[in-house]
Amino acid sequence: MWVLLLLVASRSVIAQQQPHYTQYVINNYILNPALSGIENYTDVKIGHRHQWTGINDAPVTTYLTVHMPIGKQDDRITATSFDMPGENPRGRNYWQDYTAAAPHHGIGLKVLNDRTGPLNRFGGYLSYAFHLGISSQTSISAGFEAGLRNISLNSSKLDFGQANPVDPAVINSGVISSLKPDFGAGIWIYSASYFIGVSAQQIIPQKVYFSENRVQPYGADLLPNIFATAGYRFMLDDDISALPSAMCKFIAPSPIQVDLNMKLQYRDALWVGAGYRFSDGFSGMLGVNVSNTFNLSYAYDYTTSPLQTYSKGTHEIVLGFLIGNRYGDSCPRNVW
Repeated sequence: MWVLLLLVASRSVIAQQQPHYTQYVINNYILNPALSGIENYTDVKIGHRHQWTGINDAPVTTYLTVHMPIGKQDDRITATSFDMPGENPRGRNYWQDYTAAAPHHGIGLKVLNDRTGPLNRFGGYLSYAFHLGISSQTSISAGFEAGLRNISLNSSKLDFGQANPVDPAVINSGVISSLKPDFGAGIWIYSASYFIGVSAQQIIPQKVYFSENRVQPYGADLLPNIFATAGYRFMLDDDISALPSAMCKFIAPSPIQVDLNMKLQYRDALWVGAGYRFSDGFSGMLGVNVSNTFNLSYAYDYTTSPLQTYSKGTHEIVLGFLIGNRYGDSCPRNVW
């Protein structure tokens, strides 16, 4: 099955040194450290993604993200700053009184495990960002993340048959690990109606060796992954808002990969969405915000690539918590 996965999905594997996320729009922090501390509370999210179910050893990604503001002041002083009975808490009145962020810092933590066949990548990162208002309703933030990533190879899974023997330098060696430093950085511009950001992960090119150069002198290349994201929110009526968004991912020498998403939100309680990843497949999404305490969302991807014959789709679930939510926000104010 591993030979099948490598042959049929070679383009996807090349472009997937960093995991895919269908629900990037509800947790852009996973891609861009500039979002550290963007909200008024500590934002906690736990995500799990099982890609290409039905294919043995297909990618499985699990993550935990936590980020919070430091020194952020956001005093609610107008009548529309708080929920009004019978009125949408995220209606037109709310957005008319939206103001840019006061200068403040943000810090965060990201822990991620990504497994694909014999390879497993586990990393932990700390992030920092600074937010600054640049007009009455527009803010900019810049941030970076630094951490360690352990890349391990389970040699017991390297069995391709007699016609494709495995490098004797690694076969029967158990689990071989390579610990590497890892860095990322990003910029994020956001307002009441739109956001746009650019980030880079794995920004320092490196090589990973599992055989200590005993047989193969060239290691696997870890290359920078570039993400560009943008979205625009507009009101369909006072209860329903729409957020079309796009994300472009680039890692040389692969072509740019483009994701398009549309999210429809009813008040601050329920949302549905759909997406399309060019030359790969479609997705459907559903989420609910429970009071001002937590939120839960689910996404299903249907692939249109040659893997369609073997895959039963991709499942992704994200559970979020709002800790220290002093203004009682039921959903994010700056990322929708």
